Formats: sequence, C-alpha cells, structure tokens
Amino acid sequence: MDIMLILQIIVLLGGIYLGVRLGGMGVGYAGGLGVVILAMLGMKVDMKDIPMDVILIIASVISAITAMQVAGGLDYLVQVASKILRKNPKQINYLAPIVTYLLTILAGTGHTAFSMIPVIVEVAKTQNIKPSAPLALSVVSSQVAITASPISAAFVAMTGVCEPLGVSYPMLLFICISTTFVAMIVTAFIVNKFYDLDLSKDPIYQDRLARGAVAEIKEVEYQALKPYAKRSVAIFAVGVLVVVCYALVISKSLGIVEKPILSRDAAIISFMLTIGFLIATLCKIDTSKLLSTSTFQSGMNACICVIGIAWLGTTFVNGHIDSIKEVAKNVVTQYPFILAVALYFLSCLLYSQAATTRVMMPAVAAALGMTTPENSGQIWILVASFAAVSGLFVLPTYPTTLGAIAMDDTGTTRVGKFVFNHSFFVPGTIMVALSVAFAFLIAPVLI
Repeated sequence: MDIMLILQIIVLLGGIYLGVRLGGMGVGYAGGLGVVILAMLGMKVDMKDIPMDVILIIASVISAITAMQVAGGLDYLVQVASKILRKNPKQINYLAPIVTYLLTILAGTGHTAFSMIPVIVEVAKTQNIKPSAPLALSVVSSQVAITASPISAAFVAMTGVCEPLGVSYPMLLFICISTTFVAMIVTAFIVNKFYDLDLSKDPIYQDRLARGAVAEIKEVEYQALKPYAKRSVAIFAVGVLVVVCYALVISKSLGIVEKPILSRDAAIISFMLTIGFLIATLCKIDTSKLLSTSTFQSGMNACICVIGIAWLGTTFVNGHIDSIKEVAKNVVTQYPFILAVALYFLSCLLYSQAATTRVMMPAVAAALGMTTPENSGQIWILVASFAAVSGLFVLPTYPTTLGAIAMDDTGTTRVGKFVFNHSFFVPGTIMVALSVAFAFLIAPVLI
C-alpha cells in the first residue's frame, strides 16, 4: 500500500467522520470538501459521479409529499395509524413497525416515522412497555423498508443495476418486500419474546418519574383535519400506484410496452411532480407554505447529503476500480455474504441507502464481470445483499434515531457509554441480518 493510497483513504474516512460529527447537511458539505482534496491528490473527479438520478428522484418524491403535508394528508395518515395503535395497544411491538414500514413503502422516505414516534411512546407507556422496544423496531423498519419501496431512490438505483442484467422490476420488488417484511415480523417476535419490556423496572425511568420528567398520559384529542386532507392522500396513493403499474408494463420481463415514451426514472420524476400539481390545484393548498414544511427540509437535507457523500465515495471507488474488482472477484465469489457485511457498515458511514447502492452495486457488478444477462449468473448475490444498505442506525446520529431518543421521555431509548450499545443496534442488526438471510434463500431460486 503506497503513501498516496493511504492519504486517499484518510481523506475518504475523514470526510465521512467530519460529516457525521456535523450532522444534517454537514454530511454533504464534508463530502464536497473530500472531493476537492482528492482532486488535489491527483484523483480524477468527474461530474458524472454525482448520482443525479438519485437526487432528482428524492427531490421529486419529497415535493409531492410536501404538497400532501400542506394539504393535511400526513396529519390524516398519522391519525389513521394512531387509531390503529391505540385500538390494539398490547400489540404495539408488532403494529408500530408495520405502520412505519407501510408508510415508508408508500412515501419512499423513512422520515415519515417522525410523525409516529410520539404516538408510539404514549401507547407503550399505557401498557407499561418500555418505549425503546417499539421505537427501535419502528425506526429500523422504516429504514429497511426503503429497500422495498417502489418509489425510493435506493430501490430505483438498484433496479437500474439489476434490470439490464436480467432481474426484472417485479421480481426485484417481490424479493425485497417479502424478505424485509418477514424479517421485520420475526424481529418483532424476538424482541417481544426475549426482551425485558417491563417499564416499571427500569431505574432510569423511575428516576425520571420521581423528578417529574415524564409527561402524564392525556386523553387523546385529534385535531380537525383540513378540508382536502383525505383527497390529497387519495391523489398521492393513486399516483404511486400509477408509477408502479407503469414500471411494471415497461419491464422487459413483461414486455407489454417495448418502446416506452418515458424511462422508469423519468416517469417517477415527472409523475411525482404531476402529483404535486394535482394536490396543489385540487386541494387548494397555499404553495407559499411548501418550503417551510418539515418534509421539504428533510428532503433537501437528504439531497445535499447524497450530492456530497456519494460523489466522494464514487470518486474514490472509480479511482481504484481495478483493485476493487480484483478483491471482489476473489472474495465475494467465494464468500457472498461478505458483500452484505460491507454494505451494512458502509451505509452507516455514507448515511444513505441510495448513496450506498449507487456507489457500491455498479462497482461490484462490474467487478464480478456482469455486463449482460448472459454473464450475470451471480447477480443474485447483489439482490440478496441489498437490504444490508439499511445500516443507518449503527451510529446513533440519523435524524429518526435522534428523534426517537429525544421524544422518549421515559429515558429507555438511549445511547450507552460505548456509542454502539444503543437501543437500535441489536434489533436493527437482527432485522437486517434476517432480511439478507431470507433473500439468500430465495434469490438464487427465483433469479
């Protein structure tokens, strides 16, 4: 290993470290700084390495969700989900992750879990259940569900890698949804069965309770919905259905439309913007409020993060692609699970499922010599490992993770002295590991 490679690795890891320390859009800022330094060290920097397709998909999906939020649609969805949890409080450890999983599938972003965190905490307290259990399951399931959402940037990026190599859109969607959903349910069972869930026995909770730091459980009062809240949800849901149907009919495996007018990515972007237009006009929203919503702000944050950190990662990977090919060819072919392990740890550093997918999957496919369906016999390894890009919870710095810690007034959702021993690590690792394991079982059979 020569000195220049060592310096480049230091820049890569240093950029990621600084980004995590800054948090938020700081991840993107640090990535941009890293690109500048890599260029000064002689690495080729190309604008093509910026994942514009991923960024545009995130921006367009967020724009539609933002319109729905202003119209009151998110409030309506939260009320529906809240009523489901409150009617079945004893099943909170199962229903909470299912709710956040489905919200992410529909919206294509895990930030929808934010709205459910206060409800989960309150319902858990009424049942003397440590909120840390359903919160950890819910936050992680919302992240894993990104790999199974047909409109998420990560899934679309993965489809772009797999479809030219013979894995159809519907097949990839089926594998991702089935394996992640089952893994979520099994993880919830493990937590429900083997975790100490008794809230009253938690010493930190008792201390906070004695100091009056735990809010009393109040009678539920739902705010009146805006006039077109339900209509906005209906428009958005129909729009997502149209996107999925369009992606299916242009899929090469079905062959219904051989020469589509719009590519899949172009369809998602244009359809999402159209959904935003329909909500804005048919639901009579005040468009001046769009930029101030939490959804838009989190979406812009995600875009900047992906620009910087994915550009940094892709620049480094492309600069050493030959060496990476050699390692991947020798290691991944003999030990396929190594790819999943690498994706798991890389995702917590890159801070994004989409960025991890965009940086790693094309490089690994090229490393294994997969250029056409005829020589893509090992594509199942990539598909089976895909859920491992969901390791964003490993470092307790992701927004939904921090939100859950902050909003749990019982103190059971916390970070330990050693950083990694936090409430999300074990349930999250189990869920990701099971998702990958189930995919390793069915992917070789179906593909």
